[in-house]
Amino acid sequence: MGLRAYIAKRLVYMAILIWAVITVNFLIFHMMPGNPLQQYVQSLQRVSEERYQYLMEKFGLNKPLHEQYITEVTNLITFNFGVSKRGRPIMELLKERLPNTLLLMGTSTIISIILGTLIGVIVAYKRGGALDTGIVTASLLTYSVPIFFIGWIMIAIFAIQLGWFPSSLEQPISWSRNPPSNILELIAGRLYHIALPCASLVLFTVGGWILLTRACVLETINEDYVITARAKGLKERTVLYKHVLKNASLPLITNVALSFAFLVSGAIITETLFSYRGMGLLIWDAIYGGGAGYADIPVLQAVFYILALCVIFANFIADLVYGIIDPRVRYG
Repeated sequence: MGLRAYIAKRLVYMAILIWAVITVNFLIFHMMPGNPLQQYVQSLQRVSEERYQYLMEKFGLNKPLHEQYITEVTNLITFNFGVSKRGRPIMELLKERLPNTLLLMGTSTIISIILGTLIGVIVAYKRGGALDTGIVTASLLTYSVPIFFIGWIMIAIFAIQLGWFPSSLEQPISWSRNPPSNILELIAGRLYHIALPCASLVLFTVGGWILLTRACVLETINEDYVITARAKGLKERTVLYKHVLKNASLPLITNVALSFAFLVSGAIITETLFSYRGMGLLIWDAIYGGGAGYADIPVLQAVFYILALCVIFANFIADLVYGIIDPRVRYG
């Protein structure tokens, strides 16, 4: 199978997956016990029958199920997510929250991948020594500690005790009324406010990258082609990063793809803990209704659909990289 046929096959799979995601997304929320609109109405003090029928028509819940499904498919494909239960356009909410999440999650993910890969290669090369034992133990510890505990420690030490960093929000409150015109001041302020949540996420995730990289490298470090490369007189750094890491990279590529795919979902616990207005906090508020006692189903459907699209697209990119790095994948 050539590369073009391989790509075409993956595109067909991707289209089928998108249709399946839309269908499951529709069925999950429509097969839930109870009427989501009824929950919303019960949270209001008084609702007339006319108002109730208006809301049913507004959210399309008075149509037959198959018509609702067709409308759902059309809206999701065209990214027409409608409005939330609070009356705000969902696309407006996504445009407001998504950049904050991409900044936080993107920064922490890139730092974790770089640090975890570099340290993982080093400890695999020095396997069995004190450095290997110490770093593996520390990685297991940080990887197993709950993220909210790491966040609490960060807030207690660096925000409350030392006062070095703010404990909440993604920017100074004054910026909502008077944002800075200086781009450097804007960047510095945003980075200053994401320092603690970003550090918490890095500490929580870098251990997993170290352990994964170490395991992948150990599987390939004693292969015949590595021994041959050393016999040719190549520098150890060249052997490690050009021969060993390259051939151990396929599992890492999958993990990298999925990590970036889940960027849009945010870190629900971390964003809630730090009151960081990103996608994670949006999901939390949509599930619990911002304290109103009802779930914001349209928002949840939109977020889950966007998340699923990112996962599917990231896996598609990973499959393409697989096919380029290892041609055997295309013929499997």
